[in-house]
Amino acid sequence: MRDEKWETGKVIFVLMLRTAWTKLMDLPVRMQTWFRQWRSDSGRMAIQPASPSEILRRVKRLEMKLRRLVSEMFLGAYESVFKGQGLEFEEVREYQSGDDVRMIDWNVTARMGKPYVKKFRHERELRVFIVVDISPSLQFGTQGKLKSELAVEVAAALILAAIRSNDRVGLLLFTDRVEKYIPPRKGIRHAHRLIRELLFTKPKGHSTDLTVAFEFLRRLSRRRRSLIFLFTDLHAQGYENTLKKLAVRHEVLALVLRDRREKALAPLGVARFVDLETGEERWLDLRSPKTVDLWQQRFELEWQRRRQLLTQLRVDYAEVTPGESPLLPLMELFRKRERRLRSGR
Repeated sequence: MRDEKWETGKVIFVLMLRTAWTKLMDLPVRMQTWFRQWRSDSGRMAIQPASPSEILRRVKRLEMKLRRLVSEMFLGAYESVFKGQGLEFEEVREYQSGDDVRMIDWNVTARMGKPYVKKFRHERELRVFIVVDISPSLQFGTQGKLKSELAVEVAAALILAAIRSNDRVGLLLFTDRVEKYIPPRKGIRHAHRLIRELLFTKPKGHSTDLTVAFEFLRRLSRRRRSLIFLFTDLHAQGYENTLKKLAVRHEVLALVLRDRREKALAPLGVARFVDLETGEERWLDLRSPKTVDLWQQRFELEWQRRRQLLTQLRVDYAEVTPGESPLLPLMELFRKRERRLRSGR
């Protein structure tokens, strides 16, 4: 009788052990299911529209943050590099030693009996387009800030500088489609509207198509030459020909968003990588320094190909990296453009 009870107890114990083991093995699956549910719930909460007062507060906070950065030095650099589309007559004045004799106004000179020259000033008003990639690939960052967040800060600083310089500024947000377009206008209220759209526009597209954005800009700007600032990580294909056509007619400057881990991959061990646009997952064994170097070389070769394309098309560019001052890449871009213009290239 005791033997039968003992055997029964052993069977029950084994069954309990198997049940516990099964539940333990199912735990990662359950955790993954719970996490997906939590993420979807939080996503649904995140897409609730912000109240007008909250929108206004966020716009004001960003403007206050950038007001210190958009200093007189930065404004001066912007205005000296981008001087306008032409010259506008201002006045005539008496000739002074060193003046260009080609500027002498002979009609006034004949009437006054002594030489007078025409004085011109640069036409300040420019038409500026801020073109920002808001595709899912920019929802990445390892330095405490996403690439998309940095793009908003740098683009907002540029908007404020252009508006204060009396330029007309427009905004184009895109993914694999045109998400939002606001025509160029002047004024601080217009700047606030652009910053608000930068902060709160929710993309509908799931991938990046630079060709769509470039073709849209070409149709908009066929008559007048424009200044185009492009914010993107260049994670796209097949845009080379369209960019070439756009750069021939307009001045295109690119601010390429790259996280530090896209420049220098760390030995992370066995790591899971997820394509933010396709959802494709891939596990990589990065325990070996040789494997890390191999992948790093692939990343660097792709970046070199993109840099060569931009240089070939005479598109000045600068890298924008989370963890750095938002104005550093803009100042670098201004200096690069100024050097190119001085060299006559």
